[in-house]
Amino acid sequence: MITSPEIKNICTALVAFHDEVGKIAKDAKNPFFKSKYASLSGILDAISKPLISNGLSIVQFPEGESGLTTRLLHTSGEWMEATYNMKSVKDTPQDRGSAITYQRRYAIGAILSLNIDEDDDGNNASGKTESNTNGQNTQPSKDDKPWLNDNTSSFNEALKAVGEGKVTIAQIEKKYKLSKAVKAILEGASKQPVNN
Repeated sequence: MITSPEIKNICTALVAFHDEVGKIAKDAKNPFFKSKYASLSGILDAISKPLISNGLSIVQFPEGESGLTTRLLHTSGEWMEATYNMKSVKDTPQDRGSAITYQRRYAIGAILSLNIDEDDDGNNASGKTESNTNGQNTQPSKDDKPWLNDNTSSFNEALKAVGEGKVTIAQIEKKYKLSKAVKAILEGASKQPVNN
């Protein structure tokens, strides 16, 4: 992250912004993982008035092949910005557009420290499980994931989602065990559009 030489005013404005903005609602659904997330338009709607009332605004612009720069501006002329890269799975205009939208959501959430996602204290990322009062695991370990078998509704949903670029094979592997054959079918779908 880089900033203007002075950031006193923008920091004060951010504190006031956080006092106003509250938790961001998850207004969209991921059909494959059956989970909810905050859409870009939902985030922008939620932050618009608190930003303006505190003299703040955000601008975002693509950089090079796969970068996105997000700059937080204050009416005093102070600013903060960060750039990061994310490559799309396929190199089509639609996939690049999807990657930019995804980047924009996460960059806005990060630069403003928005309350969007559930906090699992890093358990999913670290592979830890929670225990109940008897010391028994209350979350399945990675070995307890079900197999994704072909010719099932879950497999068909996964195949369609991969083909449409909505999920990656890596995301599916977080939820299911994949045989080499099933993984090969999914990899093939990720290179070709799936017909409805």
